[in-house]
Amino acid sequence: MEAKYYSKKGNGIRCNLCPHSCSIQDGRFGICKARQNQGGVLNALGYGVISSSGLDPMEKKPLYHFHPGSRIFSIGSYGCNLHCDFCQNFEISQSFPVSMPPLRSYQPSEVVEKARVLPENIGIAYTYNEPTISFEFMLETARLAKSKGLLNVAVSNGYINPAPLRELLEVLDAFNIDLKSFSDDFYRSQTGGRLKPVLKTLVTIRELGKHLEIAFLVIPGLNDSLAETKAMVSWIASNLGSNTVLHINRYYPAYKLKIPPIPEERLVELYEIAREKLAYVYLGNLHGNEVGCNTICPSCSSTVIRRNGYHTVISALTREGRCSSCGYGPIVVM
Repeated sequence: MEAKYYSKKGNGIRCNLCPHSCSIQDGRFGICKARQNQGGVLNALGYGVISSSGLDPMEKKPLYHFHPGSRIFSIGSYGCNLHCDFCQNFEISQSFPVSMPPLRSYQPSEVVEKARVLPENIGIAYTYNEPTISFEFMLETARLAKSKGLLNVAVSNGYINPAPLRELLEVLDAFNIDLKSFSDDFYRSQTGGRLKPVLKTLVTIRELGKHLEIAFLVIPGLNDSLAETKAMVSWIASNLGSNTVLHINRYYPAYKLKIPPIPEERLVELYEIAREKLAYVYLGNLHGNEVGCNTICPSCSSTVIRRNGYHTVISALTREGRCSSCGYGPIVVM
């Protein structure tokens, strides 16, 4: 399948999908390993290749303010355009179709039909690995899904150029973007990327009116600085709005990084800092925690959604997603 967003560069190709702008010679691959120069044509190797699928709670994405309590058909492929030492899904994100046995490719129509017949399913989530490196398949599937009345959700690192992002925004309804740090040094040393393009992605999603939530995985000694967290939440409040949803998630040792998990007390401290600027802050990857799991109305402090793990009970919301006690909102997209 020929890829979109590339240009000729001498004897090679420049990929214009993400900010890496890989210069790819014949027979070679981009950083994501999902795009290859084959005789002067950039091919999307992972088109239709699905590594994982399942009917997930929307809260697993995590999306807490988008159709809470619903379920969504979730699919993922292989590869990623960032190479995080702490990747929690490294089995698929750091594996590539070219290094594996031949895999079956699915057509967008097959995925959409599967999504349509699943009981209680409201759409398709592109997740598990980095979905934007499978741009062509993601776009075509989302277009077809939208035409059939299904919702489209992306869980992404946000490392994509503005033009392809805007094309995706025509058919996607909601995003959870992984903001890995508010330090460019961290991005360069721990992921191989840069901070600024991710911030631009966040602003673009907000400007075009799509539902946005942010995930922040906290790693002790690497991105848990109080000053950096204050700067991050101040930027979010100023550039995206104080009603932006932030998920502060606890890291666990994975892939190449073996640092112990951050103490719960430190995570709660970061939560309290974020709550000074943002109305909706949640704690994730904690077992049995009662702090940072429910949704509270910013106006009257009523608990409008109660959560226990992925079990969600809507306790005080109208059909329009407003607080049923005081009318504030909408708080969530219903």
